[in-house]
Amino acid sequence: MLTLYTFGDSILDCGWYNEVGLNPGQLLVRNDDRRFPEFRGHDLASRGPARLEHRAVDGATVEDLPPQGRGLAPAGDGAAILTVGGNDLLRGLLVDRGPGIDAFATALDAFVAGLPIRPVLIGNVYDPTFGDDANDFTGVDPVLARANHRGVNAAIAEVAARHGTLVDLHAHFLTGDSTWYTRTIEPSLRGASEVRRCFLRHLPLGSIPPADAPGRRQTGGRRLPGPRPPGPRGSPLANPRDPR
Repeated sequence: MLTLYTFGDSILDCGWYNEVGLNPGQLLVRNDDRRFPEFRGHDLASRGPARLEHRAVDGATVEDLPPQGRGLAPAGDGAAILTVGGNDLLRGLLVDRGPGIDAFATALDAFVAGLPIRPVLIGNVYDPTFGDDANDFTGVDPVLARANHRGVNAAIAEVAARHGTLVDLHAHFLTGDSTWYTRTIEPSLRGASEVRRCFLRHLPLGSIPPADAPGRRQTGGRRLPGPRPPGPRGSPLANPRDPR
């Protein structure tokens, strides 16, 4: 039996934000063939017995990771997927001019190093503004906000290089459109599938269905009411034109 573990924030705990309650971990373990026929046969259950242990929590920051890791008793084969950083940015790191990002990196490194599951795949922080300052929703100077977003993503990349594999959600979501999001910053049902697509590339499942080519910055993405009120969750800004 292979167990897929999820840790982190609403990027993985986004079932609250779509009408069928699906999150990327569920789709990785067992695809919804009716809604996503292109992924038929491209899931863990198609390769053998598999289960999901979902520990990611909507709204989590790096400080919330240790409680998510408590009581782990891995048995048999396993893999872990993790997303974190968006809430840390929204709750202070966007305007950080001091040691905040270094502290984030230290805390993330300690959690991943101590995680008794390998492999571990770590997603970075995406950009619902598509690199366009006109779409800013934070009220923070975009120059500072984007620099700090790059800093957080660089810290995530360094931790992934030491302990696992980086999953570049940031780059992939820049190829998408507004239908990948809901409530400005959360993955929609389509977004949950695209998060799944990114992680799936790094799991031992063989070929992955190619991403289609949605038009960028389209409008009209469906915004579904969720069972929780909107809050400081998700992932803020990063400018693809800036050097990383």
